[in-house]
Amino acid sequence: MKGKQTVWDMVRSLGVIGIVVAGIYLFVPHDEKADPTHAVDYRVETITARRAAPYPVAAPVGLPEQWRATSVTYERKNADAWHLGFLDPDRQYVAVEQSTDTSAKYLARVTQKATATGQTQQVGDTAWERWDGEKYDALVRQGQGHVTVVTGTASFEQLAAMAATLEFKQGR
Repeated sequence: MKGKQTVWDMVRSLGVIGIVVAGIYLFVPHDEKADPTHAVDYRVETITARRAAPYPVAAPVGLPEQWRATSVTYERKNADAWHLGFLDPDRQYVAVEQSTDTSAKYLARVTQKATATGQTQQVGDTAWERWDGEKYDALVRQGQGHVTVVTGTASFEQLAAMAATLEFKQGR
């Protein structure tokens, strides 16, 4: 009889806990339609990277406000790697990646193993190499001692839209 009583007490306790949790869920405000994406301000990091990097750092100028920056890093000890991530208006990912590491290994990593198609895409007065991949597509531009990659899940049209807004500056 004592064992049945203990089980019954545990069931009642779980029921009470369930009611409390349900009450909290109902009365604590939450918006399931809210966008969980956290936008970042990349201005300070851009200035810092431009002062530190041995190449002209790319950052967009005049990008429509529907594009939202979601991540930014500059890693001097990691081949002066510059990263700027965005969500485009269609909620597709677009990243600007730059580094003094121009190796195939680096390019495979930032493009999620995309490969060169042998084709180019004209963006303004610059020809970018088109890379096609299962996860990401990319536009690649080789510089002197560095590489610039615009990559992500977005279409080539959106990648080119980002590339067209890039301003290359060095703060030294």
